[in-house]
Amino acid sequence: MSLFVVLITIKGAHTNLPTSFIIPSPFLLLPRKARKATPNDPTIQIISMGWFKRLKDGIQTATRNKKEAPEGLWYKCKRCKETSTMKELRENSYKCSYCNYHVRIGSYDYFDLIFDGNYELLFEEYRAVDHLNFVDLKSYPDRLESAYDKTGLTDAITVAKGKVNRRPLIIAAMDFKFIGGSMGSVVGERIARAIDYARDNRIPFMIISKTGGARMMESAFSLMQMAKTSAKLSTLAKAGVPYFSFLTDPTTGGVTASFAMLGDINFAEPEALIGFAGPRVIKETIKRDLPEGFQTSEFLLEHGFLDFIVDRKDVKERISDLLQLFDK
Repeated sequence: MSLFVVLITIKGAHTNLPTSFIIPSPFLLLPRKARKATPNDPTIQIISMGWFKRLKDGIQTATRNKKEAPEGLWYKCKRCKETSTMKELRENSYKCSYCNYHVRIGSYDYFDLIFDGNYELLFEEYRAVDHLNFVDLKSYPDRLESAYDKTGLTDAITVAKGKVNRRPLIIAAMDFKFIGGSMGSVVGERIARAIDYARDNRIPFMIISKTGGARMMESAFSLMQMAKTSAKLSTLAKAGVPYFSFLTDPTTGGVTASFAMLGDINFAEPEALIGFAGPRVIKETIKRDLPEGFQTSEFLLEHGFLDFIVDRKDVKERISDLLQLFDK
């Protein structure tokens, strides 16, 4: 890199004494030949001199020594690849401001979006137990401890009681970060306890589903939760207490085959994957191409499995409308 030093000599209008000054200009592109001075014009001399000199060609920084942008400051959209700050993402209800892609969020994020402010956690004391001594790449207790440390959650579902526009509501929100949001005994037990609490106190109940299905580490104990939660929901219906099912991306497996589709009102976020088996498994099984948009919330709405689809920024007001509609 060269430094251009501009030497300007000017004769003042009221004096014949020349005035000279030097301007270092590393960013200006100037001609290498200075034009000749005239009696009424300044004389410009351009001196090209070395300032920085590369000792070695090419980038010498090892990959392991490269500095990355700090985590948690930026978000790159998985669909449109545009970048925004995490602050902008939160202010836009965790949606891409360019393409409206709904980012997967956790249970506490939904509580913050839906409840008026403070809320009370319920049934956090229940924890998973390894009845089968299950081991795959690691033991089930080790996998649980890893999930506890990584997520700060106590299982794949969190139950909270709060108010939505001053109307009471109990929400059981699943979280995909905890072992893929898988349904185990604790998930079923917390839902059952939440249903009993909602029925006894006549408070509307809502489940936010975000799951890969049954938890394989609990085998048949996990599958039993499908029947358990479905039976409990029937008692809520008999008591005349409303139940809303909010399906988010993804909602698959045994959850779809049980409580996720049993709401008095079933609704979902845009473009959520909803189904029992995944589209790849179905395609490989039937050996046929699947319809466009298969197993998306839009596809299910068109075929009558959903009542409506709601944008995340509108979800609180839509839930408030439902609470008012079912209020007796």
